[in-house]
Order: sequence, then C-alpha cells, then structure tokens
Amino acid sequence: MSKAHKTLATVEADLAQLQEEIRVLTQQRADLLTAGNPKELKAIDDTLTEQRQRRQQLLDQQLLLQREIAAEESDSATALPPLPTPLIPPTPRRVSGPPIAVRLAAIFLVLGGVAAVLIGGIMYAAERFFAPPPIEGIGVDTFDTEFSPREGASTEERLLALYLSANREIIRQPASNDATPVVFRVEEGETAATIALRLEKEGIISDEEVFRRLLQYRGADQSLAAGAFTLARNMTMDEVILVLQQGQLEEVVFTFPEGWRAGEMADLLQENGLLSAEEYMALVQEPARFAESYPFLRDLPEGSTLEGYLFPDTYSVLKLDATAESIIRLQLDTFDRRIGPELRADAASREMTLHEIVTLASIVEREAVVAEEREIIAGVYLNRMRDGTVLNADPTIQYALGYQAESESWWKRPLSTADLEMDSPYNTYTQRGLPPGPISNPGLASIEASIQAPATAFYYFVSRNDGTHVFAATFEEHLENVAEFQSAP
Repeated sequence: MSKAHKTLATVEADLAQLQEEIRVLTQQRADLLTAGNPKELKAIDDTLTEQRQRRQQLLDQQLLLQREIAAEESDSATALPPLPTPLIPPTPRRVSGPPIAVRLAAIFLVLGGVAAVLIGGIMYAAERFFAPPPIEGIGVDTFDTEFSPREGASTEERLLALYLSANREIIRQPASNDATPVVFRVEEGETAATIALRLEKEGIISDEEVFRRLLQYRGADQSLAAGAFTLARNMTMDEVILVLQQGQLEEVVFTFPEGWRAGEMADLLQENGLLSAEEYMALVQEPARFAESYPFLRDLPEGSTLEGYLFPDTYSVLKLDATAESIIRLQLDTFDRRIGPELRADAASREMTLHEIVTLASIVEREAVVAEEREIIAGVYLNRMRDGTVLNADPTIQYALGYQAESESWWKRPLSTADLEMDSPYNTYTQRGLPPGPISNPGLASIEASIQAPATAFYYFVSRNDGTHVFAATFEEHLENVAEFQSAP
C-alpha cells in the first residue's frame, strides 16, 4: 500500500469521527432551539463553525489524495510517445539535382513536420506534468452507488458526484431526531444559497454547502417555488428537497377593503373557508384580550370593540394555521405599524384622542369617494363638532341598522325618514358629536385626512350622484344644492 493510500485511510477515519461530532452538536443545537437558551446556543454555533471548517479541510485533502492515487495508477499505463526522427534531406550534388523551388519546398515540409512533433510533445508534457490528472482516472468504486456519474458526464458533473459521495453520511443523516413540525417559508425570488443558509440556521439541515450541492445534483436548485412548507429536523436532506418541491402548504390571500365593518370581514373569512364568521366576531368584542400587546387599545372607552382598528389591507395566511386570533393580530400589527408615533402625536396636537380620530376617519372613509375630498369632508365634521351641532352623517345610521337581509347588504340604501329618527347612540341626526366608536375600519389616507384637515368654511355637503360632492358654507346654499342634485325628477 502506497503512502497516499495510508494517508487517505487516516483522513477518512478522521472525517467519519468529525462528522459524528457534528451530528451530536447539531442534535444539541436543535434541543436548545426548543428550550430557548441563547448563551449555550452561541457556544455550540461557534464550535459547529470550527468543526465544519475542519471538515471542509479534510474533504479537500481527501479529494486531493484520491486524485493523486488515480494519477499514480495511470502512470504505469501512460508514457510520453517518442519524438519521431526528423527527415534530413540528402546533400545535393553539384553536378545535378532538382530545381531550387522543389528543394526549398522539401525543406519547409521537413521543418514543418519537426515543428508539429515538437509542439505536440510540449503540449503533452504540459498536460501530463503541469495539469491535474483527468477525472476519468478515478475508479468507479470511488463513487457512492447513488452518486455514480452517468456515462459521458462532464468533468464538473463527475467532481460534483465525487463531492456528494464523500459527504453521503451528511446527506443521509438527519440534523436531529426532533419531529416537531416547522413551518418554513420560501420568499419570491429567493436563491437556493439563501434557502440553504436559513435551513441550517433553523436546524433543519446540518450543512448548507452540502445541501446546496445536493440541490444542484438533483436538478432542484432552479425549481424551488415560493410558498410555505411543513418541515422537521428529523428529515434527511432528500426528504427536505422533496417537500420543498411537492409539499407546499395551501395559502389563502384575501383583501379587506377600506371602509368595511367587522361583520363584512367576518363574512369574507368564512367564504374563504378559513373560519366561521361567529369566531371572528366573538373576538372583535374582546379588545381587552389584545390590550397587553397593543398599547393603543388600553384607553378605549368602556363598551368599545375592535371596530376601527382592524386595519384594511391584503393579507396572506396558511389555511392550516389560520385562527380568528391570528388574523386579528395581523390586522392590529398592521395598524400599529402604519399609524405610527408621529401620526399619534399629530392627533394629540388637535386635542383629540386616537379613538376620536379613528371614529371620525371611519365616517370620512364611508362618505368620501374621491381622494381629494377626504380632508374637506373631515373639515366639515370638525366644524360641526366644534360648534356642537349634529353631524348628520348617513353612514352612522347605516351602521346602527346593521345587516339588511332583503338586500343582503351591511349598508342600507336609501335611508327612510324613520331610519333618520331611530333611537340609537349612533344616530348622528339626533345625537351631537361623534358616535360612541368607529363605524368602519378606515385606511391610512382617511386617518391622515382626519388628523391633518385644514380649516374650512364649509358646514354642509351633498352628493352629486357621481361620487363627488358639492359643499356649502350656509344652510341656504345647502338647500339650493339639495334641490339641484337630490330632488326627485
């Protein structure tokens, strides 16, 4: 046995021992992830980094030794071909001979042949002595059966198969024996490299480099779709790849439009098969349940609900994990993020509470159709509130009336005289100031308009029946506008 063979055996033994140590550390890391011990987790991560660097050095050494052995085995069967003896033209006799042109052509032919032989010999020597031995020199038994290169494989493909053969234990050994399901999300446009890095950080795989090469070998590195997947730390690398390719969890994307009330949102969630409308509405009635996580809910008046704070937006949830509480928390998170400290400070400067601003904005959201009118409408209501007059806001009556089974709508149109006289704290035709709470869930633009509305002389507005309104400063002007745009033909 040659020295290279003995060294290779030692390297492979060290590699096997090191891989077992990495496996044990990876298992410990997975246990700490569950237990939540950051100090010990960092120590293990540092050790794992050193161990993996050492493993890579051994793998590189292993590959070099395999190539060296292959080169030695091929030396005996390979010899540098002898250079052919150049042809020397005979010395011409003075007395007679071929013409000078013929003799020159013969000389050039001979010199060309000698040059060709010399160049060929030099190129062979360079390839033989200065380039690494060809991958074909490595025997078939060097490869693991699963990673044997196909016939006619390129050098790159053969090297990849050799790399995976050397790391077959890492590929086949799960990162740990923890079977706890882990939801892993692949983002749109994310690369195989970043996916592998995140999988290793989550403790789902033990080596991101090996996993990335395995993806390449399996032809899966360009076919990973965005989505959410259920994985576990006791999966092998191939099992992880299979799930990432075929086991995508069902996601549901839905949009809550600006100005919807909680009942409409509940109906949409039920239509999408996520949960029952009753589940959602039951939690809407319990703001105290969320107040610890969301300080802006702590000062709500007694009897308030989450109406107004269920931020309208487009949301994406996993159907398997969707609950009324998880969806409401998504909406409250969005409200907290979009209505930041600066806007809340601006609301305070208007000498209004956040709850009053959201209530006003919920009315503006239902009244305004075109964006340019939001601040004017908010200004009209602010004038009326300051003067202590009734708001006369139709959407508050519609909110109090609730769901209309006949029209299958949450917003009754048109309102009758009896509706305008109904006994309700939300009737802004009979009750001065704002209603007890929001009547819809406004978007950012209506909240900003309610906070930033400039001073205006207008106290009245009426619809032009095309989505826009005509505004008036006096009641007489308003009556003229009503006669023009709202009188029956």
